[in-house]
Amino acid sequence: MHSPVNLLTVEEYLKAEEYSEIRHEYVDGEIFAMAGASEEHNLIAGNIFTLIRPHIRGTSCRVFVSDMKVKLKVQKADIFYYPDLLVTCDPNDGERYFKTSPNLIVEVLSNSTKTIDKREKRLNYQSIESLQEYVLVSQDEIKVEVYRKDAQGNWSLEILSKDDNLELKSVGLTLTMADIYEDVINI
Repeated sequence: MHSPVNLLTVEEYLKAEEYSEIRHEYVDGEIFAMAGASEEHNLIAGNIFTLIRPHIRGTSCRVFVSDMKVKLKVQKADIFYYPDLLVTCDPNDGERYFKTSPNLIVEVLSNSTKTIDKREKRLNYQSIESLQEYVLVSQDEIKVEVYRKDAQGNWSLEILSKDDNLELKSVGLTLTMADIYEDVINI
């Protein structure tokens, strides 16, 4: 016997998230609790944020870290994810609790999320028309995967390691691995 699944509407989810002590992602009515992040995860996300923020100051772009949702629709399903970092340059992307037109999304991989980040989220994020780059950053080794959309809408993958630089074409910024992994000791 199956127990019934209690599906939430988008409105119910958004209202509940405002008061929740933990974050939840939303996929077509179902919610999924988000796990806490490691020290390495926080340092990497913070390093990238602090490098992007001053670079885009004075432009129409805004950068958000970890608590801002991305809303997307895949087929008929409404989905809300919490990426580790997102940049939107669309001045009309003005919702207070979520964004719909990111041009850059960064996820810091952990053992519990890397399969979802590399498959489900990648495919869903790549359906966002405005998205130009999806970046996956390992916290266990110096490794960055960059999915980049070309002018024809095709996605390519570039894998970077210790001696490479991360070129974020979507915001016109190049980061070194030393910048990204600053103060991360266990690698």
